[in-house]
Amino acid sequence: MSTTEQHQFQAETQQLLNIVIHSLYTDKEIFIRELISNAADSLEKLRFQQTAGETIVQPDLPLKITVTVDEENKTITVTDTGVGMTHDELIENLGKIAHSGSQAFLKELAENKRDDASFIGQFGVGFYAAFMVAEKVIVYTHSYKEQEGWCWTSHGTGTYEIESASDIPRGAQVVLHLREEAHEFADASKLETTIQRYSNFVPFPIEVNGKQINTVQALWTRNKNDISDQEYNEFYHYIGHDSQDPMLRFHFAADAPLAIQALLFVPQQNVETMGLSRSESEVNLYCRKVLIQAKAEGLFPEWLRFLKGVVDSADLPLNIAREKMQGTALLQRLNKVLTSRFLKFLEETANQDPETYKRFYEQYNRFLKEGVVTDQTHREALAKLLRYESSSLDRGQLTSLSDYVQRMNSDQNEIYYLVSKGRDAAEASPYYEVFAAKNLEVLFMYDPWDEIVMEHLGEFEGKKIVPAERADLQVDQPKEEKGLTDQQAEELAKWMKEALGDRVNQVRVSKRLVDSPAVAVDSQHMTSSMRQLMKQMNQQAGLNRQDLEINPRHPIMASLDKARHADQGLATKAAEQILDNSLTAAGFLEDPRLMIQRSNELLEQLLTLRSLT
Repeated sequence: MSTTEQHQFQAETQQLLNIVIHSLYTDKEIFIRELISNAADSLEKLRFQQTAGETIVQPDLPLKITVTVDEENKTITVTDTGVGMTHDELIENLGKIAHSGSQAFLKELAENKRDDASFIGQFGVGFYAAFMVAEKVIVYTHSYKEQEGWCWTSHGTGTYEIESASDIPRGAQVVLHLREEAHEFADASKLETTIQRYSNFVPFPIEVNGKQINTVQALWTRNKNDISDQEYNEFYHYIGHDSQDPMLRFHFAADAPLAIQALLFVPQQNVETMGLSRSESEVNLYCRKVLIQAKAEGLFPEWLRFLKGVVDSADLPLNIAREKMQGTALLQRLNKVLTSRFLKFLEETANQDPETYKRFYEQYNRFLKEGVVTDQTHREALAKLLRYESSSLDRGQLTSLSDYVQRMNSDQNEIYYLVSKGRDAAEASPYYEVFAAKNLEVLFMYDPWDEIVMEHLGEFEGKKIVPAERADLQVDQPKEEKGLTDQQAEELAKWMKEALGDRVNQVRVSKRLVDSPAVAVDSQHMTSSMRQLMKQMNQQAGLNRQDLEINPRHPIMASLDKARHADQGLATKAAEQILDNSLTAAGFLEDPRLMIQRSNELLEQLLTLRSLT
């Protein structure tokens, strides 16, 4: 007849147990994750002992985890065939909660006057999460080192009992008698779902009422050379909840500066461009194949929210509940390492597989641009990934800023760009004329947000980035050039300012126009595209008026100079039309009604004169 031993938790240990049960975990379903994690650790230890050649009792038992749910009696039993525990190990491991750190923990708790445990380090008490849902816990265990088994019983109220037990297989069997308010967990389907969420990648079979439920491998832990495309795609379908194959995959492992295993995917489609709401990160954080945080926040910068996949790190100093990482310093390091490696992967893809990168860029360029604006740490690496059309390349062909710099003349110190609605508009823009005349390359950008991106970049590889509208360039004038003399041009500009009055800030003679009669330029150096963007954002673009630059070599200006001496009324109306045409071309004109009315009046006058001749 066996003797039952009565043991009592120390006061400080009982205090810790109360915290674990009532304060530590924010979600009670975590208990099953902790029990399965402990079972998996026990199986790993057993496997190591087998590999080391140590003698093991019941060596033929398969290494697996079994969960049995008794819905009628409201019990859950978690069984493993791992190392088990001896009598002394039961007292050491289950009778002394966090025995090595309990004093320090309680001191910290008291000094900080905290009633939560969000700052707790690794105190090794995950097993006691069982008492959140169980009014009584029984542990039957048989160590791999001896023939005798033991039974440990506690209600979590200050005492526990130990007695010998026979006919117990090697390992441990944890029986939870559920509290009345936790009867919902005596549901096999609910338990299956919870286990699949948190413990699906545990490297041992997990059976619930005889059915194995973890059938997907932790692919990120395997050598990439041993994994087929089909296996990668099937894993993505599972983890990414997507029926399509991924566009890109990145399988990465490192031992320093952190132990990291990551398997990341880029979906074929950017859901944000499909009219859906803002996407959220779908990268899950694991520690040794156990889920720590689904859709982990802070693991990647916000602009990489389109990624899906898994990051696993054995270096995570988790809190006792495994629900968040201790402090932010490690998370920031993890973020920096992962982001840098992924950007390097994108750069390699762009160099080695330009067509695939082009497809990626078409879908996700807005995210990269968002990164340039918001992420100073990775701004330089992101800038290398930007792609644009160029005046020096064929329509549809994209180029990088690095390639642009490589093509620059030795005496060129600036990178020029022009934001427009398309290639035709860019090439027809008055701002482009001087570049075409001087055979200078200009990057054509068709996304209004590129203006903000370039403003944040400022420079690239030591070259200042300058919008075409602000470029300090002028056309070389041939000596035989026809048009107004310098004096005539200055007098015309002065007259136009008087005629246009407050509608224009100033009128000056342009040195950069070739084919256009005039161009409107913001007096505060705001480009037309920036003004349009601010308008889209419902922000006041400012009340500053525009400057007007006139082309003294254009026939319209020569004719206007003559008209102002012959017919002041007609000349004034023509000057106003030239201004409105320029404002329209630059995107500055807010209300075109007066311009249309005046245009019709000028047409009527022109046709009347024609009919009289």
